[in-house]
Amino acid sequence: MPLEGLVNKMNSVKNILLVGVGGQGTILVSKVLTAGLMKAGYDVKMSEVHGMAQRGGSVTTQVRYGEKVYSPLIGKGMADILVAFEKMEAVRWIDYLKPDGIVVVNNYEIPSMPIATGKAEYPHGILESLKDNFKTIVIDAAQAATEIGNIKTQNIVLLGALVKAFNLTEVDWIEVLRETITEKMLDINIKAFNRGMEL
Repeated sequence: MPLEGLVNKMNSVKNILLVGVGGQGTILVSKVLTAGLMKAGYDVKMSEVHGMAQRGGSVTTQVRYGEKVYSPLIGKGMADILVAFEKMEAVRWIDYLKPDGIVVVNNYEIPSMPIATGKAEYPHGILESLKDNFKTIVIDAAQAATEIGNIKTQNIVLLGALVKAFNLTEVDWIEVLRETITEKMLDINIKAFNRGMEL
């Protein structure tokens, strides 16, 4: 393939970076996202980094999709969209966002161990700083999930917001949720997804 053709193929690849804290359901969202994009006929690569996930540490998943994807990894300055399930994680991973990329950030705080033990303070002004420097969409996913009836669905609220913000509406996401979420939790997660789309 001529170099120009390869560059065009690489340019057609979209990069989604999902970041959060262990237990927030980041990996479930990336699996739903991957399944939906594959259904739509894209080549999709996904990678996950758990870190100290079990202890409330960072969890990141990277989803890359397009006509042909050669690597699952997103380099610094390459993410088209960064979805942060927690505010401080947005700051921690912002270097990976393209200058014209979109940040979808959950207005939610999970204190890290130093903050929880009083050795550090949770930083102030995160949302203002993001808004000053990037195209930023702030979602109160925890509040929306609580109103729906289950705080644990805030990850699916964020999935709905991501689908809307990134215009991934060609996929039947409700069908994908049916195939990836247990029947017991399906209805509430469909509500969460639709709420995220509205937000």
